[in-house]
Amino acid sequence: MDFFNELLNGDFMPHGHCLLWRTDLLLLHVGGDTLTFIAYMLIPIALIRLVRARDDLRFNWMFLLFAGFIFFCGATHILGIINVWHGYYYIHGIIKSMTGIISILTAILLWYLLPQAISLPGKRAMEAKIVALMRAEHELAASNQRLEAEVKKRTAQLEKMATTDELTELLNRREIMRLLELEIARADRQGTALSIMMLDLDHFKAINDNFGHQAGDRALKNAAENFKQQLRKTDFIGRIGGEEFLVLLPDTDISSAYGLANRIRQALEQQTTDNSAIPSCTASIGVTQYIASDDLHSLIQRADETLYQAKSNGRNCVYQSPA
Repeated sequence: MDFFNELLNGDFMPHGHCLLWRTDLLLLHVGGDTLTFIAYMLIPIALIRLVRARDDLRFNWMFLLFAGFIFFCGATHILGIINVWHGYYYIHGIIKSMTGIISILTAILLWYLLPQAISLPGKRAMEAKIVALMRAEHELAASNQRLEAEVKKRTAQLEKMATTDELTELLNRREIMRLLELEIARADRQGTALSIMMLDLDHFKAINDNFGHQAGDRALKNAAENFKQQLRKTDFIGRIGGEEFLVLLPDTDISSAYGLANRIRQALEQQTTDNSAIPSCTASIGVTQYIASDDLHSLIQRADETLYQAKSNGRNCVYQSPA
């Protein structure tokens, strides 16, 4: 009990006696301590707010310890003001001792953390890393664009390979049959005309036997190009066998298809006759028209039968199925 009474004893000589109770000196000391106390109190508040707002800081507890050090420094100044009139020197001494202890702890921990703090990247290093990251990001974006373009290109190539005959670059059998099913459904639904023609190169085996397979390939490619030149953009042509081709003619009746087939036959014959680099080649063509009772197989079978009749009639001619 005596200890606490002595601790709270303020009857020691007040500091004002040392200042001779001069107004000018009192204003200087009290005003200076007051301003210093206010500044010291604002700093811990700012540090506590910083730590609460930024819980991602690596040394946030160090900020709190520094805030405690500043707080006790401010407390010594407020006691300095009180001691001008009342001598609470025990309390003043205890606060100074606590300020010293927390100051030493802060200094020790600061030196302990100094290597980690030094290892933190500086402003220039961070700016350099940001620039490097931005450059890497741009390079990655450019690489992604190139990769996407390559993927699109490769996808287009794969789609073409899946639907195109490699030699003639016409539609392959699977794709032309798929399109024929669609055109049959459309003709049935809309009641429009649909004709097809089956083409077969005459004596093609003799071309391979007499001139070699390379010459046979040239003849096939030439015939395919010739066929495409005679067709409309809305027509479809595909290679369905070795030297056999199928042409789809949407919105075309059998008489128009028959006339087109003759023009195709004549164009091929004329071209191979005038060009000695290409083996002489002609085509037999069978033409038929879709009727309501047809499905894909019956339509193809009828076209194949008309082609067989064209070949039986001496080849290099067009035969159409009866209306």
